[in-house]
Amino acid sequence: MRMTSILFRGGTVLDGTGAAPSVGDVHVVDGRVAEVGPGLGVEADEVVDCAGATVLPGLFDCHVHVMFEQPDLMRVLQTPFSLPFFQAVHRLRATLETGITWVRDAGGADLGVAEAVRRGVTPGPRMQIALTMLSQTGGHGDDWHVCGAELGLLATHPGMPDAVVDGPEEMRKRVRELVRAGADVIKVATSGGVLSPLSNPLHGHFRDDEIAALVTEARAAGLHVMAHAQATDGIKTAVRGGVRSVEHGIYLDDEAIGLMLEHGTWLVPTLSAPRAVLAQAEAGAAISDRVLAKARMVAEVHDDSFRRAVDAGVRVAMGTDSGVGVHGTNLEEVRLMAELGLGAQQAWEATCRSAAELLGVADEHGTLEPGKVGDVVVLDGAFDDLEGLRGRVRSVHLAGEQVFAREAGGA
Repeated sequence: MRMTSILFRGGTVLDGTGAAPSVGDVHVVDGRVAEVGPGLGVEADEVVDCAGATVLPGLFDCHVHVMFEQPDLMRVLQTPFSLPFFQAVHRLRATLETGITWVRDAGGADLGVAEAVRRGVTPGPRMQIALTMLSQTGGHGDDWHVCGAELGLLATHPGMPDAVVDGPEEMRKRVRELVRAGADVIKVATSGGVLSPLSNPLHGHFRDDEIAALVTEARAAGLHVMAHAQATDGIKTAVRGGVRSVEHGIYLDDEAIGLMLEHGTWLVPTLSAPRAVLAQAEAGAAISDRVLAKARMVAEVHDDSFRRAVDAGVRVAMGTDSGVGVHGTNLEEVRLMAELGLGAQQAWEATCRSAAELLGVADEHGTLEPGKVGDVVVLDGAFDDLEGLRGRVRSVHLAGEQVFAREAGGA
């Protein structure tokens, strides 16, 4: 068969490897990067003029929820069960069009959603899915309300095992059920959280023996574990137990940071999440007083914890908690990470190479190097200008195939 090729010519290439950005070309042949360098002078079936633009590897968001957006309990009550599956199609497209070519869905998407993307039924980023978030009774994934009703953002169904578990043996069985249902990663809540009806973000959840059972079963299936961990004690329990990434990491103290460094644990900060909740409340969303109070409480310390983690050298991978906010605004997280200590180049690297390492796909993705899959994003302007990123994505390419191009004059 005849080879096909595309040349991204004359842009500022930020290849994700840590190398300084430089003006050059990226040549993709049959879906893989063939060569990167200045003035390659090669012939190609298609040439993309990247003058005045930054050329990046496909970007990652390690914490999204495509099955909901700006959660509002009144809206949940009025939403037919199957509607979110159709809405996910638009959210996946919006995410892809912002340059995100890989996501890790942290709860909500089931195997059918992931397979729809993998089989080309609907366009979207490459996906890993957690299905649901394991929680103790009364924890962040327990949807029980004081009125006695059980109502959450997502309904349990045949592709979505129940989230609430207690004790090592229940934990062991539930992980096996998640593996059976198609999970690519196991998610657990080792602390309370903001959006749950009753849990406290300051309280650690699950004991060491429960987390040990979870991690043992996940590793036996070849899967990593991600932990919703906001409380200091919950972060430490997760890290001691061998989870791969701490999500949110709001109440980090020096001991927790030291443990993360010792164990090589990743931080996925989701700096956008509490900001999104507060913005929704200001816009009049039906958010309970308790949830709003929790969002205000964590917002005060989240940024400081992130700064201290970065200063200490904790490994960071980009994640937004999109779904709490609006899908397609993912790149706002890059600006926040840069302003709070990473700087522009490292923030982009956290969104490509580092995130690929966290997801275990760095052999094929995350950088623009010969042999890697040719996922490419062309971004108008300089890489260190982080304002208005959503409207500056010029084109997105999966394995060399254009999947999005902004219309001339569009925003």
